[in-house]
Amino acid sequence: VQLQASGGGLVQAGGSLRLSCAASGSRFNMLSLGWYRQAPGKERDLVASITTGGITRYTPSVKGRFTISRDNAKNAVYLQMNSLKPEDTAVYLCSAEYGATTVPYGYWGQGTQVTVSS
Repeated sequence: VQLQASGGGLVQAGGSLRLSCAASGSRFNMLSLGWYRQAPGKERDLVASITTGGITRYTPSVKGRFTISRDNAKNAVYLQMNSLKPEDTAVYLCSAEYGATTVPYGYWGQGTQVTVSS
C-alpha cells in the first residue's frame, strides 16, 4: 500500500484545511485508515482514525473540530479540520492497516505540513 498525503498549508487561527490521502493498491475497503501528527520535539500522536466499517475515533483535543471520512470509490481518506488552533501545527501523516482497527499504523505516507498562525 502506498499513501500520498496532500492539502497542508499555512492558515490563520480559526481557519480550515482539508487534508487528503490517496492510496494505491487493491482492497482499499479492507483498510482501516488514520491521520497522525508530529510536532517538532514531540511524539507522533494519533489524531483520527476510521475503520473498515466506518467507526471513527478522535483524540480529545480535536473532537468537534476535525472530521475524518473515507471514499472507497476513490481510494481516499480525508481529514476536514475546522477552527484550527496554533497548537494544531504539525506534520500530518496518513496511515493504513488491513483489518478493523482504530489504531492503524502498518503503512505510512509522507507527511504534509500544517501551520496555524495566531
